[in-house]
Amino acid sequence: MVFVYGSRSVLIFAILGIASAWQSTVHAHDAPRCDKLESTHCRETESDGKTAADDVISLPEHLTHWKAALKQPVFEGRAGHWDALIRERGWIVRDGETWRLWYTGYNPEVQPVINRLGYATSADGIHWTRHSDQPVLDDVWVEDMMVVRHEKRWLMFAEGRDDQAQLLTSDDGIEWTRIGPLDVRLCSGQPIPPGPYGTPTVFQKDNVWYLFYERRDAGIWLATSTDLKTWTNVSDEPLILPGPEEYDRLMIAMNQIIEIDGTYIAVMHGTGTAQKPRDWCTTFAVSRDLRKWQKYQGNPLLPIADNKSSGQLVFDGQQFRLYTMHARIDLHVPTGNK
Repeated sequence: MVFVYGSRSVLIFAILGIASAWQSTVHAHDAPRCDKLESTHCRETESDGKTAADDVISLPEHLTHWKAALKQPVFEGRAGHWDALIRERGWIVRDGETWRLWYTGYNPEVQPVINRLGYATSADGIHWTRHSDQPVLDDVWVEDMMVVRHEKRWLMFAEGRDDQAQLLTSDDGIEWTRIGPLDVRLCSGQPIPPGPYGTPTVFQKDNVWYLFYERRDAGIWLATSTDLKTWTNVSDEPLILPGPEEYDRLMIAMNQIIEIDGTYIAVMHGTGTAQKPRDWCTTFAVSRDLRKWQKYQGNPLLPIADNKSSGQLVFDGQQFRLYTMHARIDLHVPTGNK
């Protein structure tokens, strides 16, 4: 078995206009359907995110049935500090004997509100110690991040201010340098239209980097790169849309991709709650080619009323754990067999 680790804004669109509004904005119907990477096996993605009934991808029970490991969160905000509240996706890496956690903290009582990067470590992924009482990066807006190890360096893909996807790098995972916003292009080579492009989720395969991103939670787009500098859309239309089921009919985002024996599993979250505060839930989508996705038929993975999202799967050496991170970090373990 092979394990490969890849990876909200709250402006809501009218229910009946989710797909058409963004297609109009990016001129998707006038743009090329695929770039060269896609052209040999491009298939039309059905608008509801499903595939033909005879092509349903099944998942093992130990990935689809979860229970809370503890009654309390394993990590949460500290009242009165810069990280009084925890926001959106953080990222956990099991690095040898050390578990690393990067997270976004903020304090709504301190103006102007800035989302900052925090760092903590653990020996077991349960009991965490903050690196410092202060953020590890104080002057850069960082939220909704994921982290990967590449060529002896740490790469962080995160949202910056106004939901602009950005890249940061580090030699030790503690001191970070902001490289800048991700340069994402349409199939034509022109820059994508101005506006939010967030929750960047990256996966590397055969020397190609795959960037999944959302725009106002109205769909998931895919762009690829070979140099981490320029990213080109595989399609100017979203590959995954909200709905049609109630649990994610209004908004979606992708948090992580792992590969298990040739099947790609995307950890996602979504909401069908129109009123604030919304209830978000954790879901899966699966694919065999990183382009055509189907939503797992057993979604959501946890009760909607639990309001647990921004999920990440982490292998602990024996089994996968499911962490949910907004607005606190909760740990879940499989209920089925390994």
